[in-house]
Amino acid sequence: MDRVKLTDLLRARSVKEDREDAAPPLEMEGKVQWREEIVAVPIEEIRPSPYQPRKRIDQGKIEELAASIAEHGLLHPVVVRMIEGGYELVVGERRWRACQRLGWRSIPAVVRTLSEQAAAELALIENLQRKDLDFFEEAEGYQRLITEFDLTQEELARRVGCSQSAIANKLRLLRLHPQVREAIISREIISERHARALLRLESPGEQLAMIERIAKEELSVKKVEQLIAAREGKERSKGQRWIGVMKDVRPFMNSLRKLTGQLERAGLAVTIEEESKGRDEVVIQIRIGRRSRDSEEGRE
Repeated sequence: MDRVKLTDLLRARSVKEDREDAAPPLEMEGKVQWREEIVAVPIEEIRPSPYQPRKRIDQGKIEELAASIAEHGLLHPVVVRMIEGGYELVVGERRWRACQRLGWRSIPAVVRTLSEQAAAELALIENLQRKDLDFFEEAEGYQRLITEFDLTQEELARRVGCSQSAIANKLRLLRLHPQVREAIISREIISERHARALLRLESPGEQLAMIERIAKEELSVKKVEQLIAAREGKERSKGQRWIGVMKDVRPFMNSLRKLTGQLERAGLAVTIEEESKGRDEVVIQIRIGRRSRDSEEGRE
């Protein structure tokens, strides 16, 4: 038996008044036609959006939402658009999944006529307004819109209502290795500013080590920046020392080669092997042996 109640539809209709579940019309090319009818759409005919920016769905929260809906009804409808063979979800994936879990056959929905790009933008904006995304999901959502719809950062900034620099800062986070991103998300103490500071470390290994230290010592962003700056200072100092070492080694090697030439003319077999080990170490091996009689006769 279908468990969608008349009260659910009446509550859902109130969305037209407060628009809590719908973002304002977007500044998109072409016209967007709003169809605000609240209809009961069969759940099995709804497909999830391929542009859903949220990648991590907490199943525990879905269970909690399902329990709330079972107790109080669905307070706000989902938003869908018509596609070939059914509907595509635009807004309200967690509500849709919760109602599936409750065994509902249909769900109150607002049907809108949207292009693929408009639907993708609305899905991202709705999640941004609700602050449902972590900063990596937000960055990935921005990058997908830029890539798939050939947008510039400036164009995307106008569409989502933020500055170009904010978009650029978010996109920089995608330079972090996926393993590093997962480590950051799994530790709630690490903020977006912590993540941006980690970009100054060269390797994922260094970044992961710093993440562990942040979590263990509960380091502030300022402290992390100071630690990384100190490390960068040491690296610069090592580089300067290495340049000095190389300048000192060259005259020594020239003198050594002259000496080996004298030894060879005196009848000794001399070989020199030079090997760099790290940035601050050069290993030089000298092998000296008397030439065999056959070798000296050959030279005569």
